Amino acid sequence: MPVGRVDAVRLPAVQAGSPSVCYTPAMTMRTAVFGPLDIEYDEHVLEPRLWTLAQSRWAAELLSSDEDTAPLLELCAGAGQIGLAAAALSYRAAVLVDSSEHACRFAARNAAAAGLSDRVDVRHGPMDEVMRPDESFALVLADPPYIPSAHTGTFPHDPLTAIDGGDDGLELARTCLRVGASHLRPGGPMLLQLRDGAQADQIAAELRGKEGTPLEVVEIRDVPGGGQVLHLVRTHGAPGTDAGRRGRTSWR
Repeated sequence: MPVGRVDAVRLPAVQAGSPSVCYTPAMTMRTAVFGPLDIEYDEHVLEPRLWTLAQSRWAAELLSSDEDTAPLLELCAGAGQIGLAAAALSYRAAVLVDSSEHACRFAARNAAAAGLSDRVDVRHGPMDEVMRPDESFALVLADPPYIPSAHTGTFPHDPLTAIDGGDDGLELARTCLRVGASHLRPGGPMLLQLRDGAQADQIAAELRGKEGTPLEVVEIRDVPGGGQVLHLVRTHGAPGTDAGRRGRTSWR
């Protein structure tokens, strides 16, 4: 996938600075232009895909008409590019969560480089363990691994933990939905990134068939050059009979 301009730099064993990222001589740090940001990453973090910037822009659009100043949350943040771009474009605070300590160090480093450290909180650990029960967010971004475990060998250059979505590719997506729903304020939007239409239809069908779920799918967008993004909303109570209905559109 194209990522815009990419600069590769061979680093010494330890990169100085705070937050720090430790390297061996074999590692290579790269920089990708991602909308308003320059994002640093290496081969142990999923390479930023430029098409995912559409998710950041959609988040900023959804938040632009919201008078509430609550922060946004990104789950499975990786190097942080999607959540950081959304925070920069929406002038919001953000919490970024990832299970990889290495990825979190890059996310914190990228937040600092963008001048966002004062309003971005990067958290390392399982997404269902690092959130406080009383935390509530204006919007949730979720960018989970979505490749079925049996097919991850097709992508040998991507870090396994960043792409392995379990048996059907949707295990982490379901966790994102559960955690996101628990911390999304009533009426708030969630944008979930998936691989393709089959996965999007599967998640929509599961939500329609799950009694009492607070999430309903509003729209599914095809992203040129990329995957699919589901726009969900947390309802104020149990979803009505039309929960899960949605339209499918192409990104303009």
